[in-house]
Amino acid sequence: MKVSREQMAANRARILEEAGRLFRAKGFDEVSVAEVMKASGLTHGGFYGHFASKDDLIAQSIAHVFAKSPPGEQELRQYSEAYLADAHRRNPGRGCPMAALASETARQSPQARRAMTDGIKAQIDRIASTFTEDQPEAARRRAIGTWSAMVGAMILARSSEDSDLADELLNQTRAWICHDQRSEGSNA
Repeated sequence: MKVSREQMAANRARILEEAGRLFRAKGFDEVSVAEVMKASGLTHGGFYGHFASKDDLIAQSIAHVFAKSPPGEQELRQYSEAYLADAHRRNPGRGCPMAALASETARQSPQARRAMTDGIKAQIDRIASTFTEDQPEAARRRAIGTWSAMVGAMILARSSEDSDLADELLNQTRAWICHDQRSEGSNA
C-alpha cells in the first residue's frame, strides 16, 4: 500500500522525535534502529525509506531537536531557570541535546558534528540577542560564556551521584548567570 507524502512526512517527524528522545536518554551506541522504529510505531523495514543509515538518523535527529529550541524568545533569566532546573536534569530524553550528547557527538560522523555545530552557533546567537546593551562582540563573548556555563553545569549535575552537589551546581550557576547579567546591565 502506497503511503501519501503527508503521511511520509509525519512518519519521518515521528522517527526524528523518538530518535532524539532515545539518543538523549541512552546515548547513540545504546539505541538501535529497530528500537527507534518500534518507539515510532513503525516497522524496522521502513527505516531506509527515510534515512540512508543510522549515522544519517543521528545527524538529522540532532538538527531536528535544535530546530525546536526557542530560547531567544525568552528572557535569559527565564531560559536559565528552566534550563538549570532539576526537572531538566532528571529528564535528559526531553532536554537539551548539547548536555546529553556533546561528548558522544565528538566521536560521530562529520554530518552529526556539523549538525551539533549548527546547534551550538544558533544557541550562542539566541543568547547573544538577549544582551541588547552590548556591542556585538561583547554580546557574543558573554553568550559563549553563559551557554558554556549552563551546559557544563547540567553535564556535571547529571554526572554526580550526590543530589545536594547536583542542586548546588545548578543553583549556583543560575545565580552567577543572573548576577552577571544584572551587573553588566542587560535585559536578563
